Amino acid sequence: MPHDDAGIKGKTPTQRKPGVPMRWKGIHHVEFSVLEYEKSVRFFDAMFGWLGYKSFWTLDIGYRSTYYMARFPFFHSYVGIQPASGGDRLDPEQHLPGIHHVALWARNRREIDDFYQGFLLPNGIEVSDPPAEYAVYTPGYYAVFFNDPYTGIHFELSHTPLIPSPSAYRRWIAALKDEWKKHPEWDQPPWKAAMRQLPPKPVK
Repeated sequence: MPHDDAGIKGKTPTQRKPGVPMRWKGIHHVEFSVLEYEKSVRFFDAMFGWLGYKSFWTLDIGYRSTYYMARFPFFHSYVGIQPASGGDRLDPEQHLPGIHHVALWARNRREIDDFYQGFLLPNGIEVSDPPAEYAVYTPGYYAVFFNDPYTGIHFELSHTPLIPSPSAYRRWIAALKDEWKKHPEWDQPPWKAAMRQLPPKPVK
C-alpha cells in the first residue's frame, strides 16, 4: 500500500537500536459512542454475556461508560460504550472515516457457528457475512460479520488457530497463489510482498 511519511520525524533504520523485542500486547481497549444508550447496553449485555465476558460501569465517576472484558480482571483488549450526544446510525458499507469494524476473538470455529445459530439469528441481528473460512487471510481463519442494531457498529467474531492444520495451511497457500496469478506485477510471492518495514523507535 502506498504511503507518505512526509512530516514524520525520526532517524533512519540504520541509526536505530537493533534487537528490540516484539510487543506481545496490542490494543488496550477501544471505546465507542453509541446511540440509544440504554438499549445498546441491553444488546451488548446479551452479546458479551453470551460470549462469556465480564462487565462493569463507571458509576458516573467522571464520565458514563459501560465496559466488557474478556480477561477480567486483567485490562487487556476490552470494549467500552459511552452515550453519543447525537448523530446518525453508522453504515459500514459507506466506508466513511473512522473505525470500519471490530473483530472479537472466538475460542474456536464451533463457538462462531453456535453464536450465529444461537444468538445472531434468533435475535434478528443483521448479518453481513455468515460463518465462513477466509483462507486467503491466514491459515484456518474463520469468521462471521454482523452489525449492532442501534449504532450500526460492524463486528466480526473470528478464530485464527494457534497451530493451523496442514490442510488449512495448504488452502492458504493455494488461495494466495490464485491471487498471485492475477497480479503479474508482483515480483515475489504475496506472503512476502505484503510485508512492510516500519520505522522503529529512534535511539536516544
